[in-house]
Formats: sequence, structure tokens, C-alpha cells
Amino acid sequence: MNLLDILDTVSYRRVPFSAQFDPVYRLRYEAYRREKYIAPNSEKVVFDDDDLASNAYCYGIYIDEKLVSSIRFHHVTPTQKTSPSSVVFPETLKAMLDEGHSYIDPSRFTSDYDASLAFPALPILTLRIVAMASVHFEVDNCISSVRKEHAAFYKRMFGSERLPGVGYYPGFSFPMHLYSIEVNALRQRIARRFPFLLSTRAERESLFGKEGGAGTPLLPLSARQAMIEELE
Repeated sequence: MNLLDILDTVSYRRVPFSAQFDPVYRLRYEAYRREKYIAPNSEKVVFDDDDLASNAYCYGIYIDEKLVSSIRFHHVTPTQKTSPSSVVFPETLKAMLDEGHSYIDPSRFTSDYDASLAFPALPILTLRIVAMASVHFEVDNCISSVRKEHAAFYKRMFGSERLPGVGYYPGFSFPMHLYSIEVNALRQRIARRFPFLLSTRAERESLFGKEGGAGTPLLPLSARQAMIEELE
């Protein structure tokens, strides 16, 4: 089964701000406990203040209506600065904002263990929503704070380039590196090499626009239609 076939079974759901016991937050807990990143807690969820930020968007990714992964991102602008990566790389990202740039900052990327084995392309299917958000919000850059061992994926997949510094996310002991790509370059790379990451304006609006509010039903993807539109 190729990626487009899998995409036909994939849907996204935005997590409501107030749903601190949403399955997405339990999935985070299970993933972080599996990697021994965090200590056990009685609620068995991972939820932080950044989840409540007005510029935060958190989504569950489903295959055949089963939750398989999740990701959160912040839409960051010079007037809306909340960003997990800004805690890890404050000087670099402050300079970017001071220059008037905007960016998407993805974080809390977690997956179900069995699903990660069954679907090796799960990281790509999950990060598709970040690519869509970068286009929808018309930001200048998409950044990624990643572990050193994950950097090769972001360089190979998105053509991201490393920015200065090494940082540590609160509560985690491993070092993080910061990568960034200009969204115009990202769009060209997607259209040329990874058309399954394409999306239609209607899909992006349904996920991120005023009508795409938290708690909306699972939404079908439109990569096939987007590929047709791209070729027209």
C-alpha cells in the first residue's frame, strides 16, 4: 500500500483547549513513559501550559478512525510569541521575531507504538499537518527543535538547515538542535518530491480556519485532489 492509499484512511481532529484528559494527552504520556522521558503521574496524561496558549493547535491523527499519533504546533508572530522552542533557543528565535518573521513551531510529536511498527510512514503522515499549517498561515519559516539523532530526517525530508545553539527542553535531559526552512522553499520541495504532502485550500480552511474549531468531527484528507490541482 502506497502513501496515497494510506492517506485515504487518515483523518485529523483538533483537540479542544479544555479537554485535558483527551486521548491525545494520554498518548503523549504512554509514548514518553515508554522512552522513560518522564516520571509516572496518577492522571496518566502529559499536558502543559503551552497547550492553553491562544496560538496553539493540537491534533490527533487517525487511521481507520483509530488514534495513531499526535502533534501540536504554535503559530508564532512578532505579536503572538508563545512558543516551546523559544524557551530552548530564546536568543535565536527572538532575533527572528525582531526582524518581523513568523513561524510554525511543532512540538509534542508522539505516536502509538504498534502503529509506528505497522506504518513506517507515520512520521510523514503526522508532519503533513505542519506542512499544511505553514502554508495556511503564510508564515516565513517552519522550525523544528529536534534531538540530534532525528536531525537527518528533517534535513532529508524537508531540507531544513540547522540554526546556532544547543538547548534543553524543561524536564528533558537530552540536548536539542534547532532547524528551520523557509516556507517558500518548503512548498517547492513538497510539490517536486513529496506531492502526498500537498493539500487544498478547502482542507486547510477546514482544519485551521474559523469554521475548523476544536472538537470538530474527523476530517477527510485531500492529497489526491491537491495533486490534481497542482498539475493543472
